[in-house]
Amino acid sequence: MIKSLIIEHGLPWLVNRSLYSAKLKIMKGMPFVESLFEKQVHIKRTDIFDINVDRIEKFLTNLPANKKRKIIATADKAAEGKIKTFSSTVLDYGCPINWHYNPISGAEVDKNLKWYKIPDFDPARGDIKIIWEPSRFTHFFYFARGYLITKNKKYYKVFSNQLKSWLKNNSYSYGANYKCGQEAALRMINAIIVYSVFKSCGFDSQQDENNLYKLIEGSYKKILSNFFYAYKCIKNNHTLSEIVGLIIGAWCSKDKNQLGKSYKLLNGVIEKQFKDDGGYIQNSFNYQRFVLQLMELVLKIAAKTKLNISDDNKELIKKSALQLYQLQDISGDVPNKGANDGALIFPVTANGYRDFRPVINTIHALIGTKRLYEPGTHDEELLWFGEKDLTGIPIIETVREPAAFPDSGLYSLRDQNGFLMIVLQDHKTRPGQMDQLHIDLWHRGKNLFCDSGSYSYAQKKGLSLTAAHNTAQIDNKEQMNRYGPFLVYDWSSAENIKFDGTSFSGTMISKNGYKHTRKIKKTDTGYLIEDNISGNGKKCSFNFHTPYTVKTTNTGFKIIDNGKTLATVKTKGAIEVKKAYRSLYYLKKEEINKISVSSKIVNSRCNMRFVIILF
Repeated sequence: MIKSLIIEHGLPWLVNRSLYSAKLKIMKGMPFVESLFEKQVHIKRTDIFDINVDRIEKFLTNLPANKKRKIIATADKAAEGKIKTFSSTVLDYGCPINWHYNPISGAEVDKNLKWYKIPDFDPARGDIKIIWEPSRFTHFFYFARGYLITKNKKYYKVFSNQLKSWLKNNSYSYGANYKCGQEAALRMINAIIVYSVFKSCGFDSQQDENNLYKLIEGSYKKILSNFFYAYKCIKNNHTLSEIVGLIIGAWCSKDKNQLGKSYKLLNGVIEKQFKDDGGYIQNSFNYQRFVLQLMELVLKIAAKTKLNISDDNKELIKKSALQLYQLQDISGDVPNKGANDGALIFPVTANGYRDFRPVINTIHALIGTKRLYEPGTHDEELLWFGEKDLTGIPIIETVREPAAFPDSGLYSLRDQNGFLMIVLQDHKTRPGQMDQLHIDLWHRGKNLFCDSGSYSYAQKKGLSLTAAHNTAQIDNKEQMNRYGPFLVYDWSSAENIKFDGTSFSGTMISKNGYKHTRKIKKTDTGYLIEDNISGNGKKCSFNFHTPYTVKTTNTGFKIIDNGKTLATVKTKGAIEVKKAYRSLYYLKKEEINKISVSSKIVNSRCNMRFVIILF
């Protein structure tokens, strides 16, 4: 494994990761050493985020009544400590909120423990992200939006009281909420944005101002003191979040030198993390949206900082939004590809969490100057991060068509009723899931063959393994190997990829001793898939996952919804249908059907053919 880590991640990464582990061990044994890594900061201003409250208030007022009731209900629950977590699940943290409590496990982390003495994974405590959720302050946006809809001052009061309560119960740098620099950055950003809304509405309190100063100080200090880990070891959305935190902290400190350094860091990391075709380094659509929302914020505050990302990086970010657009269903949803922790860091839309239109629309309008969709509830996000009234932003007609994103390893065959996405990457950066040659099939707004998702990072990674994707598997062999919850090694590779808009073919090579070649052709009635496997083993299984009813036939199987046939699949081989799970939202899973078509391996080879007919 060590050899693979050095080859795939690089020796510098391994050295830096070891140095960070050594740092934690030293601090646990000699706590006074922590002060050697501390940076002193002095916050001098907070008004980095200007917002046109009147435009947002008008937009919210004109929302459909059911949408307004939902926003108000979410705000009212959050005022009672019942927080909407991971964009889906309401958890009760108590009133007043216990900021160190896991409502699912019932466990509480000692707030007087130094952050480095608290383990990342603890079965008794449960997923630490559950503790972090209310401290991200994403629910503060519901207080601001609830106030703009109702003009009820209670939403301002509960915002003010919860901010005060958090500071009282989270001394720097104690407790679980100081473990992660990204969490500190998001907490600081969200508090600043929401405070700016209430201040614009006339709630100009010196106590709130002082509390915000204190929050920014602790958050900025945390990021500065521990940035080495995010920059040298993690190299993903955490890095970008913390750099944006550095930018905001430097501006609030009037530190021009650090501000310039932070923008230089940001441009360099964007170049490394965004692929030339717009894909994102984490191979996850959820995290792609996450960082695009961060970029909305960066574009917004440029007027204040007088600095911005480069024009080349703006084009990369615009490409990233357009990639999601091209891989999007008519419902606004996209395939549930890659790690998904339920993050919607700026919940400023009445659209559902699975609807990606708000961020795609906003990024394209901010950089491309035009909206991608007809007017709708998705436009609210653009009002938070844009400078213009919606009537001043034209709409461009952009056609969704068959598309290839070779740097990202994503390909789509498409017609007027839907699309089929194929995954095949020649891994150059760390993969997260065993989804090579996975297919995601969407037809008439329905995800017929789906990705299983993530569920929870703190629990077994079953949904990320080969058998949880719509691809082939020899016996129980994995495409790659895994150590712990995040580390994947022995990366698979790809070769002979061909795509012409009507057909795809390519081969995945696993270091676990097998190859999988998949050929897909768009037909007048659906798709033709031909699979060829070579490798040692007894049996090969070709798996399909669907949230719909499955009925086997003499020639294959049918996909049925409420008695209506959506698709038929003709094939040969032994067919088994059994229950499986998928997770569309973090910590939520639903029962689905898994279809396994299996055949014996003869002379180290196995072939299978599938004719998919769509209705």
